[in-house]
Amino acid sequence: MPKRWSSTTIRKAVFPAAGLGTRFLPATKAQPKEMLPLVDKPVIQYVIEEAVASGITDIIIVTGRGKNAIEDHFDVSFELERVLAERGQAEQLRVVREISDMIRVCYVRQKEALGLGHAVWVARHLVGNEPFAVFLGDDVIDAPTPCMAQMIAAFRSHQSSIVAVMPVDPSETKDYGVIAGKPVGDSLYRITDLVEKPAPDEAPSNLAIIGRYILVPEIFDHLEKVQPDRKGERQLTDGLRSLLKSQPIYGFRFAGKRYDTGSKLGFLKATVEFALRREDLGEEFRTWLRTVPLEEGRKAKGPRRAGEAPRGKRGGRKIR
Repeated sequence: MPKRWSSTTIRKAVFPAAGLGTRFLPATKAQPKEMLPLVDKPVIQYVIEEAVASGITDIIIVTGRGKNAIEDHFDVSFELERVLAERGQAEQLRVVREISDMIRVCYVRQKEALGLGHAVWVARHLVGNEPFAVFLGDDVIDAPTPCMAQMIAAFRSHQSSIVAVMPVDPSETKDYGVIAGKPVGDSLYRITDLVEKPAPDEAPSNLAIIGRYILVPEIFDHLEKVQPDRKGERQLTDGLRSLLKSQPIYGFRFAGKRYDTGSKLGFLKATVEFALRREDLGEEFRTWLRTVPLEEGRKAKGPRRAGEAPRGKRGGRKIR
């Protein structure tokens, strides 16, 4: 049975942010994908705001080469604050100061891109011997009660590792870790197996693991022993599967809408929906969207070459 923790408060959270962001090249050639703006805030800020709203006080960001912009974003910017103060831009100054005052942040470097399991493992000395949360920055979850706060409430009752899950189309299981489990409540499953990116005909269910975890510190021993996959990476799912042999793990079906900002289409959908909700942007943006012509076959690939036919005039027709 898992250890009964003296405190069921989750204080620390690990944010793996060392990935190369290759799906967003060339935008991520010199900019971390976590810093891509979702309307007017970087994606990682939305996720850290969820952590703060869930009662987490200490953030551990696992970074790699070229990720300095993340550290700068959550640091104090004396020059910018001075300029804003001198210009009397009080609201902008408040927003900037809120970012650096939001939470305690420390950083650890993942020197090689060796997988999500390895990224969590390198944070072990900063986590210590207590349960902790893991947030994946690609997953932005909009919910009245923060997703992690929902999971912490479940952890207080079960005091075991918990992973967030949601149903996906069976054809999409190849893109996720997938659980097999038995329902033990309206939103909770006692996990019996975890499979990393199974083919649709081999998936044990359609419940996919989403980027929120509460893990007990024993996970670090299992991650250290996990064998790298064919890409040379240590997968967190494999570490959880090893942990499952000695103690229970639960899947939690959260209430809320998840946006996969790690894909181009998901990022675009999130940008549009978040902008439409804004009081300062929504009405005007919605009006503008109604005027946008939709054309079949239109492809935006930069300036046309000399003599090339105009794009959108190669058999496409306007949709009215």
